[in-house]
Order: sequence, then structure tokens, then C-alpha cells
Amino acid sequence: MSSKGIIIAAPSSGAGKTTVTLGLIRALKNRGLNVQPLKSGPDYIDPAFHKIAAGKPSYNIDAWSMSDDMISTHIDYGQDADLIIAEGAMGLFDGGAKSHYGRTGAVSEISSMTGWPIVLVMNVASQAQSAAAIAEGFSNFDPSVNIAGIILNQVASDRHERLIREAISARGIKILGTLRRNADLLLPSRHLGLVQAQEVSDLDDVIEDLAAFIGANVDLDEIIAIARPSQLKSDKPILTPPPAQRIAIAQDAAFSFLYPHHIKAWKTQGAELIQFSPLADEAPNMNADLVWLPGGYPELYGGQLASANRFKSGMQNFAKEKPIHGECGGYMALGEAIIDKAGERHEMLGLLKLVTSFEKRKFNLGYRRADFDTPLFPSLSTSLHGHEFHYSSILKHEDEPLAKVYDARETLLNLGGSRMGNVTGTYFHMIGEIR
Repeated sequence: MSSKGIIIAAPSSGAGKTTVTLGLIRALKNRGLNVQPLKSGPDYIDPAFHKIAAGKPSYNIDAWSMSDDMISTHIDYGQDADLIIAEGAMGLFDGGAKSHYGRTGAVSEISSMTGWPIVLVMNVASQAQSAAAIAEGFSNFDPSVNIAGIILNQVASDRHERLIREAISARGIKILGTLRRNADLLLPSRHLGLVQAQEVSDLDDVIEDLAAFIGANVDLDEIIAIARPSQLKSDKPILTPPPAQRIAIAQDAAFSFLYPHHIKAWKTQGAELIQFSPLADEAPNMNADLVWLPGGYPELYGGQLASANRFKSGMQNFAKEKPIHGECGGYMALGEAIIDKAGERHEMLGLLKLVTSFEKRKFNLGYRRADFDTPLFPSLSTSLHGHEFHYSSILKHEDEPLAKVYDARETLLNLGGSRMGNVTGTYFHMIGEIR
């Protein structure tokens, strides 16, 4: 029997889902429960916070880019847990155009597929009885989605709470907790969302404070009681194939966006992952078969990367004989230069004829399908599902395009990546795979 689970969702982004999720995970862990975190949707940053709160990796489940079998595989990583807590992205019913799996990527689809109930976090800072209309609308919008209860966030006073409680309770909707406004419990953020977990020096203490706050104001016993086993079953585990046997992976504050389910899948299939830090001016292991530069925030460390000579020479020597691939931030670092938001140019690896800039930010976000004439790596399909999430723009692009990249509505985009010799890169982040 699979572990029981719940989903933390909200009417919109910014309601406090991550704060509630982190506090719940740690509060229940402090009770002695084995909690498995998951993240619904494409997101690197939240799972890193989940890992600190739970003491174990958090895995992504995504209705748009993943098959039922792959989603079930990731859920089964928590089969020995006492409780699975999945944090949703955006609003509960928000998604894109349907993928070839017939889904939009909305958190509600994960709820319908698994049967996991929704705990809806509502930011009620600027409303009173009107919160009941939102709660009732969400409860009745889709009969396949069970809104098991509400957590009220940003409540201002006893009177404010009483007005909302009376209105929501009159609709027969359960209130699981009430969180007063608390500026001391806000997590720092930047343009892609929260800052990275590794950048918050006292993060464990912050999460302990969140756990105490949530434990004192949310009915933890009721949270446990409403959880349900997943209805999604599969006897066919789906693991992303490793792109090579020995993979040198950049891992530090500039390059950290690599999905935990890829890491687990690659290791499970026998791949060796060798970490190195460009910010520490480390070169990749020359005995590796492939270098992988993940996404991240290289623009914040432009000067440091520009002066990392051992890293640069090691990468340039590696590229003469073996493949290098970069995703998003890693792609930008493979180019000639990155221009930061202040307009300062930082010289990068020069392995691609590419210059990117943050001086005039342009938001690029959405699900993507990337089609390759031949597989990016022999083990991968010629058609991959993923997403794009960045603010940089391309000022110079003179390399051979790597792939044809389409958005969720099958519109061909101009950001098809780059290929020059053994070096490839793209803004596209692989999350699921089409076989």
C-alpha cells in the first residue's frame, strides 16, 4: 500500500504555500514522522528547501511533461514514508495548453490522478467574508478535486479571523489553521523566486521557527487524518537515462538547477556523478565522459567566473575531445560573455558564439518540447519535454541551432539553443522525456 499524501495548493502564487509546506514538513518530522516532500510542477528552488526541512530529497511530479508511469515512479520514492506532502505551483487550476498526455500541468490534475486531497492556503490580507466565496468556488469548481480544508494566511486580528471563519464555516468548509501576519517568517526572494537554499546561512533555524509557528496554529492531527493513498499505480518504473557513464556536474551557488529525480535516476542506472565548483575555480574531471553545466545564477557571479582561469582552461581542454552541455545558466556560461543587469560585461568560456544580457530583462516562462534531428545524447529520445524560465536575452547567436523548440501551444520559438563542435547548450530544461 502506497504512502498517504496531501497537496498544499493556493488560489494564486504568493499565498504562502512554501512557508506552510516547510513548516508542516518540519513540524511533522519533529513529531517523529517520516515525511516525503514532492513538488508539483517545474521548479528547482523549492525542492532544495524541502530537502532541508525533511532531511531527504524532494522530487518533482509534473502533469504536463511526465507520463503516468514517471509520476508514479517519483511518488513511489516515498512509499516508506508516513506522509507525502506535495507543494503545488502557481494557482490550483493554473496550467498551459494540453500536452500529448492530454494535461495542462495544473496542480489540480495531480490531485485528480492521485486522489490526494488539497489543503488550500489562502492569503486573506485584503478581504474578509469575500474569502468564503473564493473557498466555495474552489471547492466546487472541479468535482474530481477534493478541497479537504483551508489554511488562512496573513490574518490581521481576532475580528478579522472571526469574520472569515464564520463565513467559510457556514459553507461547510473546514478551516485547518489560521496564520497571523508575521514579517519575521518571510523567506528572501529574487527574480526566479526564492533565493537558493544554500544562500540562507541560518536556514535550519528559520525552518525550525516556521515549524513552531505552523505547529501552534495548524491542526496537525487533522492534516495527518485527511491524507489518502495515491490511486495512481504503475508496475513500469520510468527513469531518465543518463547522458553518459561518468558525468562531471558543476554544483555551486552559480550552477545548482539539476532535478533531483535526474540525479537519482542516473545513479540508479549506474552512472557516476563527479561534482566540481566553477566558483571555487575547479576544472572538471578530465576522465569524465561528459560535462554538464546546470542552470542557476551565473549572472550574479559574473566577475568571479570571468576570473576562474583553472575552470576556463579545464573546460576548453575538455571540449576538444568530449561533449559539454549547458542548460539555461550553464548555456549562458558557455558563451562569450554575460552582461549583468548593471550593463557590465563578464567574459565567459567562449565555447559558443553567444552573448546574453540581463540589462533589459525579458521574462521567458513556459512548458517546452524540444525536437532534435538526432538524440542530444545517444541514450535520450529525439523529442524531450521540459520548460524554460529565465530573464536574460540573447544579443549574439552565431552557432548552429541545437533543436526546434516549441511552446505548449506548438508554436515554434526562436530560442533553439546552440551547437559548436562538442559543445551544446539551450535555455530548455529537461524534466520529462518522450520515448
